[in-house]
Amino acid sequence: MNRLPHYLFFSGSLLLASLSFAQATQQEESYKKTVSPIIHDYCLSCHKPGGQGYEKNMLDMRTYKSLMKGTKFGAVIKPGDSFTSAFIMAIEGRVHASIKMPYGVEGGLSKDKIGVLKRWVGQGAKNN
Repeated sequence: MNRLPHYLFFSGSLLLASLSFAQATQQEESYKKTVSPIIHDYCLSCHKPGGQGYEKNMLDMRTYKSLMKGTKFGAVIKPGDSFTSAFIMAIEGRVHASIKMPYGVEGGLSKDKIGVLKRWVGQGAKNN
């Protein structure tokens, strides 16, 4: 019978335990406490009635409900899917340069702020 050396079993177990611990200790992002302040500071000047972004695509980011409604073209957030959500794609710059968000912010959002938004969407984009 072929058996794995004990050190491979131990290494694999340690890796799985580390991954489980990292997932268990990952902070749950709060729309009210962490997401909404970023939106307020970097998005609302354009994405509210009368703003340039709102006028172009009807994305209103004043409330959770209006953000989740999306644009005249459809939803921009897919709860649980931060990779294909248009919201995250736009702030990461994975779209045409003309729609990289936030508009006019040199260098875009910090990695920390992008991380907060990605985690929130990945965690289900809850209204918490």
